[in-house]
Amino acid sequence: MSTCPVCGAEVDALLADLYSGAGGAGFGYALAGFHIVGVDTRPQPRYPGCFIRADALRVDLGPFDAYHASPPCSDHIRSRNPASIVHGTGYLLPKTRARLAETGRPWIIENVPGAPMRADYRLCGCLYGLGDERFMILRERWFETSWHGFRLRSPCHHDRQACVNLTGGSWYRTPRPGRHKVYIDHATTSALMGIDWMTRRELGNAVPPAYTADLGADLLAEVRRAAVKAAS
Repeated sequence: MSTCPVCGAEVDALLADLYSGAGGAGFGYALAGFHIVGVDTRPQPRYPGCFIRADALRVDLGPFDAYHASPPCSDHIRSRNPASIVHGTGYLLPKTRARLAETGRPWIIENVPGAPMRADYRLCGCLYGLGDERFMILRERWFETSWHGFRLRSPCHHDRQACVNLTGGSWYRTPRPGRHKVYIDHATTSALMGIDWMTRRELGNAVPPAYTADLGADLLAEVRRAAVKAAS
């Protein structure tokens, strides 16, 4: 059993959700069976769990059984003009990986395609049926795991109009190699992603809970495996 440092609850599996934002990833881990504690430098009044306002590189990681981290992705986004999106936060990904590795406990790091990481899992909305009769969510994310996870999956395939949420507007069409994506309104994106508590801007960067509910089962298995090993 572990004790939540925020609410004091005694729980079977306690997860620190670093760089949590409003908790898309965190909610998925909660569905998988974790008690979640979000950690972010900004207040997150809509976070769907316990929350600590702190720097992910300085917060005490000792109480936790496992960790998820979503370091800022701006410096890793593929762009025709990379210089236009450099925000000086790219160093956080390797720093975070090094810190999590030091704990000796299971962890997952999430980021965008092209980030300097090992993509053990490459997930997209089409893999989880995040769509309706018109649209299918296009939100590829990479996940690196402490246990070098691997699972055979079907190739990414959008049999309906691929779509993304735009933080500043709606219904803009942008060309992509071999296909098009559509920017859809906030209400539609919320419904397709299974997130009904976020603002438009929060939703624009959120990890769909379906992704981490799935990976959370693997992470929980690693936590239990570590507990058995420690007890033997």
